[in-house]
Amino acid sequence: MARELHIDVTSPAQGPALRRAAMLTDGVLSDLYIDRVERPTLAGAVIRGRVTRIVAGMNAAFVDIGTGRDGLLPAADVRVPQGRDKGAPKDRPAARPQGPIGTALRAGQTIIVQVKADPVGAKGALLSMDVALPGRFLVHTPLAAGIHVSKRLGQGASAAAERARLTTVVRDAVPVSSQGRAGGWAGGWIVRAAAAGVPADWLAQEAEALAMDWRGVARAGDGPPATLLAAPHAGIRALMEQTGQPVSAILVDDRAAAGQDLYAELRRWCDDRAADLLPVLKRVPAGLPLFDGGDLDGAIATLLRPRVPLRGAAAGSLVIERTEALTVIDVNGGEKGDPLAVNLAAVPEIARQLRLRNVGGIVVVDFINLSRPPDRERLILALTGAVADDPGNTQVYGMSRLGLVEMTRQRRGPSLLDLVAADAPTPGVLSDDDDAVM
Repeated sequence: MARELHIDVTSPAQGPALRRAAMLTDGVLSDLYIDRVERPTLAGAVIRGRVTRIVAGMNAAFVDIGTGRDGLLPAADVRVPQGRDKGAPKDRPAARPQGPIGTALRAGQTIIVQVKADPVGAKGALLSMDVALPGRFLVHTPLAAGIHVSKRLGQGASAAAERARLTTVVRDAVPVSSQGRAGGWAGGWIVRAAAAGVPADWLAQEAEALAMDWRGVARAGDGPPATLLAAPHAGIRALMEQTGQPVSAILVDDRAAAGQDLYAELRRWCDDRAADLLPVLKRVPAGLPLFDGGDLDGAIATLLRPRVPLRGAAAGSLVIERTEALTVIDVNGGEKGDPLAVNLAAVPEIARQLRLRNVGGIVVVDFINLSRPPDRERLILALTGAVADDPGNTQVYGMSRLGLVEMTRQRRGPSLLDLVAADAPTPGVLSDDDDAVM
């Protein structure tokens, strides 16, 4: 299976300047990352904020994060140090507060938060104090403790042996002292399933880089609201999420980057925490349009259309429509299509479209009606398996009597349609016609 990652920056003359990263698997677009250059995502950023008010009725706090609009911090995402002795390190493992949020926070207090979701419409950014710093193979949880290996690694003797190896490798890379501090680095670690079979030195390099990221945050001290660790843009997100498996090439076209050397930035990132990628990271020569040459622009354009033809022997199509409350996917069969065959052919395409269009929230799929319970069960199992590797956490809740399948998918920034629309409103900024208040 050949996998190539293509990364570029579009020219502002063609519309909103976009950073784009496209993964091609055997020549077919399988994953897509896009963000706007002039308004990058906040999701993942670590920010020094200031509590502006506590709302007891919501059991939440509003926090000034320096963007002109307060973010929302629910009580479930508040973390407080387990020890508040004078001189105790600020990055000690933390715990959820016992009782209402007002017992843990006060107005005017300076806190460190991470953006879980970008602002949307009248809603501000969703925040958490439970910081998690992701890498390709590891996630550093500086306010937690212990080493945890992903359940996606599987079951059985071989998986158990690999789980033990990975735990040992990470423990050796970040040795924990008697005070619970790992090589001077507090916190815990989550080992991702992509780490299976990865050499120890790769994991050690990434662990050190992630720990240093947090050390810079912890040393920031008090002050006005400010971004302490910027959110990764589309190119870096793709490197983190798509290179856990082997890639044959990472091709970069940054001629339209308006003075920003995207290739040099990505090379520094790889040199710092993913040295194994340096041999396949290449800048595209002048005169070779990266996305045009592979017809990626055309493939991306089709993602803005509601109708998606199903590939393969089964005739049929999908119709994808977004409403304010949810996204609806209708599975249509051909004139002589077998219902089960068409439904099963639709499953991988549904999973692919959810990822490529960056659909978030509630999703309802109207499959072709199946009368036999075993066929329904087979379909649900196929759909659950198809979305299992989605970087955005996706849950399948079964089929109703009407043949409707309810799903949810983690929101990961604006949808593709919102990003590429030239007149799309800036997330979190009200238009003149809006009178909603937070």
